[in-house]
Amino acid sequence: MKKIIFKTPNALASAFADQLVNLASDKEVIHVALSGGSTPKLLFEILATTFKNNDWSRLRFYWGDERCVSPDDSESNYLMAKKLFFDPANIPSEHIFRVLGENDPRQEAERYGDLLYKSLPIVNDLPCFDLIYLGMGEDGHTASIFPHEMELMTHQEVCAVATHPTSGQKRVTLTGPVINNARSIVFLITGTAKYPRIKSILKDQRDFESFPAAHIQPTHGHLTWYLDEAAYEGT
Repeated sequence: MKKIIFKTPNALASAFADQLVNLASDKEVIHVALSGGSTPKLLFEILATTFKNNDWSRLRFYWGDERCVSPDDSESNYLMAKKLFFDPANIPSEHIFRVLGENDPRQEAERYGDLLYKSLPIVNDLPCFDLIYLGMGEDGHTASIFPHEMELMTHQEVCAVATHPTSGQKRVTLTGPVINNARSIVFLITGTAKYPRIKSILKDQRDFESFPAAHIQPTHGHLTWYLDEAAYEGT
């Protein structure tokens, strides 16, 4: 595990954008799972401006999780990526593999899991992403694996239906085994609100094992935490 600390969220997002650009020129096809949230929003804005004319033809885009809403809903992770990155950067639709949040959640989890098996290389009998980047909630959840559904960290299917603990909203999420099977996993975390969980997880304190993010431990790949100073130091 590696930690990289940045002064600001913008510096963090810019550094990760550079990494993504380098990856885009690395090999023939690269499979990337995207995340929602405020830090990816900043990332998409940087990609669509600073790197608008970059060659993205080698990248294939998927999602680590998605809310069970229509693709034009303001809560859709897909919609945010489409508006801020895909459309401005002219990403071809055939390179975008969205979770169909408007479909029946269980049927969609099964369909998306089948899609991953067909589209990604298989390593350790599981689909293998080249890169998954993740956020983390104040409760320590990641993707849409929440503390009250820790069984999703070891779920036998690569995709499952999760339930938000407060709203009851259904979501389709990658499960622990396929996340941990990625070649590279990067957490992008900013803000003082995340500091208590970061401190617990990175220093193995205060029941850290109850937080799903603490169980992101690649089986054969690399794990990197990108943190701003506020998330890392609580300042």
